Amino acid sequence: MASEHIQPAETFSPIFGRLTLDWIPIHEPILIGTFAGVALGGLLVFALMTYFRLWVPFWKNWVTTVDHKKIGIMYMVLAFIMMVRGFADALMMRGQQAMAAGGSEGWLPPHHYDQVFTAHGVIMIFFVAMAFITGFMNYVMPLQIGARDVAFPFLNNFSLWMTVAGALLVNISLFVGEFARVGWLAFPPLSGANYSTGPGMDYYLWALQIAGVGTTLSGINMIATIVKMRAPGMKLMDMPIFTWTALITNVLIVAAFPVLTATLAMLTLDRYMDFRFFTNDFGGNAMMYVNLIWIWGHPEVYILIIPCFGIISEIVSTFSRKPIFGYRTMVWATGCIMVLSFVVWLHHFFTMGSGANVNAFFGITTMIIAVPTGVKIFNWLFTMYKGRVRLEVPMLWTIGFLVTFTIGGMTGVMLAVPPVDFQLHNTLFLIAHFHNVIIGGVVFAVFAGVTYWWPKAFGFKLDEVWGKRAFWLWFVGFYVAFMPLYALGLMGVTRRMNMYPDAGWQPYFIVAAIGALLILAGILCNFMNFYVSIRDRKQLACGNDPWDARTLEWATQSPPAPYNFPEDVNVVGREAFWQMKKENYQFSTDYQPIHMPKGTASGVIISGLALIFGFAMVWYIWWLAIASFVAMLAVGIAHTFNYHRDYYIPADEVRETESKGALA
Repeated sequence: MASEHIQPAETFSPIFGRLTLDWIPIHEPILIGTFAGVALGGLLVFALMTYFRLWVPFWKNWVTTVDHKKIGIMYMVLAFIMMVRGFADALMMRGQQAMAAGGSEGWLPPHHYDQVFTAHGVIMIFFVAMAFITGFMNYVMPLQIGARDVAFPFLNNFSLWMTVAGALLVNISLFVGEFARVGWLAFPPLSGANYSTGPGMDYYLWALQIAGVGTTLSGINMIATIVKMRAPGMKLMDMPIFTWTALITNVLIVAAFPVLTATLAMLTLDRYMDFRFFTNDFGGNAMMYVNLIWIWGHPEVYILIIPCFGIISEIVSTFSRKPIFGYRTMVWATGCIMVLSFVVWLHHFFTMGSGANVNAFFGITTMIIAVPTGVKIFNWLFTMYKGRVRLEVPMLWTIGFLVTFTIGGMTGVMLAVPPVDFQLHNTLFLIAHFHNVIIGGVVFAVFAGVTYWWPKAFGFKLDEVWGKRAFWLWFVGFYVAFMPLYALGLMGVTRRMNMYPDAGWQPYFIVAAIGALLILAGILCNFMNFYVSIRDRKQLACGNDPWDARTLEWATQSPPAPYNFPEDVNVVGREAFWQMKKENYQFSTDYQPIHMPKGTASGVIISGLALIFGFAMVWYIWWLAIASFVAMLAVGIAHTFNYHRDYYIPADEVRETESKGALA
């Protein structure tokens, strides 16, 4: 039987604020079991790192690094770790809905279920999908444009650790207090102080604000890199498609994320200082929050998917052995999507009474945005047409992307019709559509990109057999998990229900739960693939075929030499890559040390202090919040005075430190 949730009474102390032992969930067996598992895993990692004496190399070569390649890899590691957490939430939701039919209460109490679906959305969007695409842009884009690093290397390190700090704050809520119970977009008045008491909503606000600082600064950094640091001779229309998608994505980030920051700041002022921006009284307007959050939220969808368009373009071109069909149309279509993404936000609330004229405008703009997306689909298909297509693992993920993302796009066009949306709004049809786009689009493209660029990063391929097993389990599992939700949505089943009265819906939920288990098997195969490939890396070592994925990025070895770059990179026209391939170009091995800033601990220290500041603000521990904020300022100022310590890193020293701290 589900227990009734009773919140601890609000008591305050000058030292610990409102944090009391009552907020430790010792009566929740699921949370206690999770905590035990995390603690044991952490102790095991600590013991192994200590036994093999890896702490010093890890600190010097990874934590404090300003090398864009290592920072990109760490973004990806964060994304995989958070994907495990977010998918565990998905399994719990599917298990609950498969059981809770016809009056049965299932196994998750309502207050816990509400936290689970909120945490699932927040983690998957902000700390899985965003971390994946930022990791790709960090690693691949500078190599593609012939840049030795990003424009502001320290800022890159700082952005990473601010994102990690936000992710840690979300996970702390699992064991100290609770998380928000408002959905991943936290609409008021439910998210206001009157309806969301306790620390859960505050964890949400401070985690996203801290991570958002890192994302915004990363966007500025990437734009500066692409605009100012391209190799000699590389004009904008000579850039690879992935670099174009990275540029457009980061323009969207810089334009959209300040809106999110301001919106959450106003909601924070409502909660902490009794401002009335989004209340139902004293001139407040909750619908203003809905407008603002979706003015950020719909460009966010394209922030996630546009880099994936770039990944797919690179893979289709490579595995068809043809230049991408319609390069200019791909670039202009991506630019059109960027502009149109800011004029479709109201389709998320057609039912809110805006009127027929407003709904018609946003319905039409939503349908129009499908046109440049369709252009891309046809360009990829024509690239494959009469090409020598190789159905290796990256290409399997790509074909799965094309099929699944197209279905998701078509259901999106359905929802763009206001009368249809009136029937399907807030149902499981919407959930199925969103996952159709995000899993079939972002996740499939991410796994395609990981398999494609893994040899570039580590010098050996991923295992083909385990890769195919992972793909088929993900592909089949997705359709088994989400097609039943389309059917339930057409029946009018609303989302976010932890139980439902109609036992006739239960078979659909059971099938969906089976699909989730198939996806779980696919995730396990992904991790097994990493293990087997690292174990057998000598047999999977890179070859010399210039058509292989690992040789695509400008004149660098695989893996690229850290802080070193060949001096003879010069771009002549858009087809320079292809000319190099046709001539069996042998990449230069004459690497020279280059001027790079020394690794710095300032980024991780400031981010650690930001984590402490966020925790203190959640629990009203004002003295700790003030102290940590002052410490952040002090470390930042101290870093500016020490930033002159740039130096030439000798190549021999680089090779020596790398051999001690390498992953493989």
